[in-house]
Amino acid sequence: AHYQKVLAIDRALEQLAEHDADQARIVELRFFAGLSVEEAAHVMGISPRTVKREWRMAKAWLFRELRLEPST
Repeated sequence: AHYQKVLAIDRALEQLAEHDADQARIVELRFFAGLSVEEAAHVMGISPRTVKREWRMAKAWLFRELRLEPST
């Protein structure tokens, strides 16, 4: 079951990257690399405010996609 969840997250992140590459990068930096908003902003060369906005949108998008995953 855990493996299936990891695969679902990976698929959702790939779909997000197709939809918005910057949002997917922010998810990678914030969630997987553990960077702060400020650190992610520095790495991406954008403002912390933009990172916060894109992070919120990416989380909402991923949550919606993962909730729609069929539970098998």
